[in-house]
Amino acid sequence: MARRRRQMTTFSLSFLDIMACGFGAVTLLFLILKHDPQTIEASDPDLVAEIELLQEDIRRTEEYMVELQNSLRKSEQDITQAQGLSSRVIQTIDEKQQELSLQGDPEAEIILLRQSVKELAEQTSLLEQSGQGRDLRPFIGDGQRQYLTGLKLGGRRVMILLDVSASMLSDSIVNILRRRNMDDASQRRAEKWRRAKRTAEWLVAQLPSQSLFQIYGFSTTATPMLEGTAGQWLDTTDRDLVENLFVSINQVVPKNGTNLLQAFLTLDEFEEPPDNLFLITDGFPTQGKRKAGKSTVTGKERLDLFNEAVNSLPSGLPVNVILFPMQGDPLAAAGFWQLAVRSHGSFLSPSRDWP
Repeated sequence: MARRRRQMTTFSLSFLDIMACGFGAVTLLFLILKHDPQTIEASDPDLVAEIELLQEDIRRTEEYMVELQNSLRKSEQDITQAQGLSSRVIQTIDEKQQELSLQGDPEAEIILLRQSVKELAEQTSLLEQSGQGRDLRPFIGDGQRQYLTGLKLGGRRVMILLDVSASMLSDSIVNILRRRNMDDASQRRAEKWRRAKRTAEWLVAQLPSQSLFQIYGFSTTATPMLEGTAGQWLDTTDRDLVENLFVSINQVVPKNGTNLLQAFLTLDEFEEPPDNLFLITDGFPTQGKRKAGKSTVTGKERLDLFNEAVNSLPSGLPVNVILFPMQGDPLAAAGFWQLAVRSHGSFLSPSRDWP
């Protein structure tokens, strides 16, 4: 019996296994390798070239925008400068036209000159009138200086209260105690006291000729500096009287404590009350209505004494304070400044070389 011939097939099991293994290997390589669409696209030379061209166009466009912005700023600056130059040119043209109009009309120029002369003459006359009486007792500072103080120097009846207590001998307590043991002549030469006297003299020299005035000195009591003139107003135009007044002041020796209440109460002695008050002092008072029962007074007690004195002032009277500060009395400047502000007066704490 003849043997059946075996039929050959193209796809055998072994061939299929080999194909499956190959396909699996390809799939594995596909997964292992980086699968980046951009990389694949970038691998195309045409696409790469197109991208570079676009990027170059973007860069050039940005540079062009920057140039345009810079050009715009420069144009704005040029416009501003041109406007300013135009304004100056217009102003110059107007000035030249005015000059030409004056040159073309001599009579108009003469009229303008006459008006200027007339205005200057009127101003000179006003200055002379305002200066009348100022030379009754001339006062010139060191080096011909003129003093701008802000003090309100007007008034029909001006009262000057001058502190003549022992504290006016110096700015420190130690020097006050040392000065008190010196002779009268040495105490009169104390720098602080000399400044206070010169301040009173300066105030009188600045008063208008139509003003009346009076100077009272105060320590524990208050009396007129010129004897026999209590309750009287003095005339600034009376040269002899004013001279005698300052001769009397120069003989005073500062002593005793400070009673500001007594100083303010002297205002009641005048039939016609003052309308302006100047206070020359160095700090808060040490005495008041009641006599002190101890040798020392605290800062709080001095403030209370000050308030007691202020309450005795008549309403509506401006108080101008000239303060020579003393060591150990820090609240005095603030207190006197508030008094000046409330009374619509002024406050001055001058330098050591004033007046």
